[in-house]
Amino acid sequence: MRFKRRIDDPGPVSESDYTERQFWSAYRAAYEEALSRCSTWEAPWHVIPSDHKWVLNLVVSHIAVETLEGLKMRFPEPRVDIDEIRRRYHTAAAQGLDP
Repeated sequence: MRFKRRIDDPGPVSESDYTERQFWSAYRAAYEEALSRCSTWEAPWHVIPSDHKWVLNLVVSHIAVETLEGLKMRFPEPRVDIDEIRRRYHTAAAQGLDP
């Protein structure tokens, strides 16, 4: 179907478009094998539909959020006393000093 659309389309069509068509099943099988061998638990590959940009963005965002949440990261303990710094800032500001 896609090839027929390309033939009917006045855009550029090369001879290799036709000659390579016979190998499409082999190319597809090699592609699927590459995906299955390269995708690991630590570095998964995702097949994402790109027909609609909003769907692509939604799926990628969902994967990113799930991945980040799965890392179970925590903020480090602060090395400064932010409440003390805030108090000193407001005290200086109340006295008209440039904090």
